[in-house]
Amino acid sequence: MMNLEQTILRNLIRNEDYLRKVLPFVKTEYFNDKTEKTIYAEISDFVESYNSAPTIEALGLAVKEKRNLSDEEVTKCESYLSEILNTKQEETKIDWLIDKTEKFCQEKAIYLAVLESISILDGKNKTAEKGAIPKILSDALAVSFDSSVGHDYLEDSDARYEFYHKKEERIPFDLDYFNKITKGGLPTKTLNIALAGTGVGKSLFMCHVAAGCLAQGKNVLYITLEMAEEKIAERIDANMLNVTVDDLSQLPKDIYDKKVNRVKEMTVGKLIIKEYPTATASSTHFRTLLNELNLKRNFIPDIIFIDYLNICCSSRLKAGANVNSYTYVKAIAEELRGLAVEFGVPIVSATQTTRSGFTSSDPGLEDTSESFGLPATADLMFALISSEELESLNQIMVKQLKNRYSDPTMHKRFVLGIDRAKMKLYDVEQGAQDGLADAGTKPKPDKPLNTFGNKEKKSKFSGFKV
Repeated sequence: MMNLEQTILRNLIRNEDYLRKVLPFVKTEYFNDKTEKTIYAEISDFVESYNSAPTIEALGLAVKEKRNLSDEEVTKCESYLSEILNTKQEETKIDWLIDKTEKFCQEKAIYLAVLESISILDGKNKTAEKGAIPKILSDALAVSFDSSVGHDYLEDSDARYEFYHKKEERIPFDLDYFNKITKGGLPTKTLNIALAGTGVGKSLFMCHVAAGCLAQGKNVLYITLEMAEEKIAERIDANMLNVTVDDLSQLPKDIYDKKVNRVKEMTVGKLIIKEYPTATASSTHFRTLLNELNLKRNFIPDIIFIDYLNICCSSRLKAGANVNSYTYVKAIAEELRGLAVEFGVPIVSATQTTRSGFTSSDPGLEDTSESFGLPATADLMFALISSEELESLNQIMVKQLKNRYSDPTMHKRFVLGIDRAKMKLYDVEQGAQDGLADAGTKPKPDKPLNTFGNKEKKSKFSGFKV
């Protein structure tokens, strides 16, 4: 009577359809017996080398050539293969066999994950920390056979049509023009970057959007590597409580409590702010944090803010290890976008401009500091632009640099109102957008328009290139 492991190995040799479907998911460590481990490893190597199912003879020869096996172990493998050869092939329903194999892989993966977790807790595993245990267990629980091998253009047209008409889940802004350029908000599994010089408003923008998401009832995770947790909370307090940053310290405790309670009543979301020392945290730390928040606080974020990308570290590359800034920052961007895809959330971050970009009134992608690989990875990238004239009008300009959600030439530039004391952004009247909102719209010669809708005063921004 064959056990399940023997049935799996026999069908891997004799049933090529079954082989093609399950081989990518079965692992050598799932077999306890060394003879079965050896035979499975040889099957896997043969398929990888020749892209076809192995014969009993080929496996027998491969086993004999292995130098790390004793004569006794070789004899056991030959006997095992002989038993498979001489056993009458019974017709087995392939769907049933695949289901049984999937369950076998799931149980083995969980068993091995538990053993590895115990090894980490006991200190026997020196290469992994305790924070890795949730990821090890969640990966084991996620083991399943994916039957999809690609999209068939002709056969899957119905599914494609449904996709076209499916409303994609997005997190909207409380800013009208940002909703226009993103077609309703930020989609999941995306990396979105604000480009700005020092002091222009990168953190202000992220704090405002984080406060807006919280007000919508979303769960928000704000990771800071630049400012202290309390400083970020202070900015979000100013925004949510409608109090200037300077007045927060003068606010009586009872009034402060009333304002905070009002915020609690208006939202069901949570906001967690986590601080890491500059240049010490990578996507690996963030992944561990997300798993811990889920386990300890039952908190799953809908959106993540990282302030900011350039002062993260890479989980794959060591800083200073003969790696240039282009490769290093691009690696960080790729890892953060991978994190967004893994957890199904949009990530919002920021980056600095170059020295020339800091003084430019019209920055472009080429003004991204340290690495041009960053805009290549981002889904949405925009510049925040300030000047003395904009500051005098309490405005900040936004210029689209890259947009995978819609046409970046539409509403290429637009202005927002800014209240730096209360850390807020707000929509301005439409007249302020005239001549800026649509890059393809040219003002009529007899009605010249400046940047801010004032037809009498000529603005130095009216000559921006498109």
